[in-house]
Amino acid sequence: MRMEEITNVTEYEAIAKEKLPKMIYDYYASGAEDQWTLKENRSAFSRILFRPRILVDVSKIDLSTTVLGFKISMPIMIAPTAMQKMAHPEGEYATARAASAAGTIMTLSSWATCSAEEVASTGTGVRFFQLYVYKDRNIVVQLVKRAERAGFKAIALTVDTPILGRREADIKNRFALPPNLTLKNFEGLNLGKIDKTDDSGLASYVAGQVDRSLSWKDVKWLQTITSLPILIKGVLTAEDARIAIEVGAAGIIVSNHGARQLDYVPATIVALEEVVKAVEGRVPVFIDGGIRRGTDVFKALALGASGVFIGRPVVFSLAADGEAGVRKVLQMLRDEFELTMALSGCRSLKEITRNHIVTEWDNRPRIAPRL
Repeated sequence: MRMEEITNVTEYEAIAKEKLPKMIYDYYASGAEDQWTLKENRSAFSRILFRPRILVDVSKIDLSTTVLGFKISMPIMIAPTAMQKMAHPEGEYATARAASAAGTIMTLSSWATCSAEEVASTGTGVRFFQLYVYKDRNIVVQLVKRAERAGFKAIALTVDTPILGRREADIKNRFALPPNLTLKNFEGLNLGKIDKTDDSGLASYVAGQVDRSLSWKDVKWLQTITSLPILIKGVLTAEDARIAIEVGAAGIIVSNHGARQLDYVPATIVALEEVVKAVEGRVPVFIDGGIRRGTDVFKALALGASGVFIGRPVVFSLAADGEAGVRKVLQMLRDEFELTMALSGCRSLKEITRNHIVTEWDNRPRIAPRL
């Protein structure tokens, strides 16, 4: 398929599969174990239907929003995905430029193949830094300070990865970071390489470096080393949402790590409402996982999300067409989302309500009672 023939986000995956070495495509595409949650992250969206309102003047539609006080053009942001130079030589540089052009936020992975400073050098734009907590806390302090100095505006703390999930494709392929690439943020610390092992090289790296004793007290510790707001990424329950607020989180990202950690957790779109209800509007709640259409974005917002993050669509479009691919993904999602808003009778994000959708798991009557 020629690039100009692409009409939706999903079509980039097949092109990426064709272009990339098997080890790299499998690393991006696969989930944990049976990959039940991987399929469910997508299919759960199809169990939510619309209740569109008609004859609303939708001649003007405003998609803009603010996230942690930063104004962005739309509630669609870029999730942290590791090692983007495996997808395309420009890697995170290209993604950063595409996000900036779209007027939205990019989250840079700790395990990026461009450093925080290199990404900052691409120009203006609001960027968040995703953090893994290493056993050596000096490394964490250095990393956070560098992100601060490079102008990153928030820390997205990944909390669902004390140990790497069992990704069988990576085990079969003996996944390793290609020798010409390094984890740029760790280059000077002799932790920039992921070597081949008998297992997944990344699983071995995580077992050696990432702190599996990480607990809520460490979120408190993180607040003592940075003034940046901290988003807790990887919350799936009401209980943890409440604790996150108690320890001072600035926001929550409902995430199952792209279905790459614990298999048979619910789809994030299913877990979202439980978290939103527990939070009671005290902090913003975001979601990632399985978002491929503007309709998915609308459904997430109708269930109470303040915004969404996309991961795989970014690496697949990056592999297919570099920066232009990522720009097009963001534009297609924006256009589809705007269309969904118009056809649902919503002119701004605050007009998107729970009454605009019905879910298969709703016990509420199909017809809203007369007020």
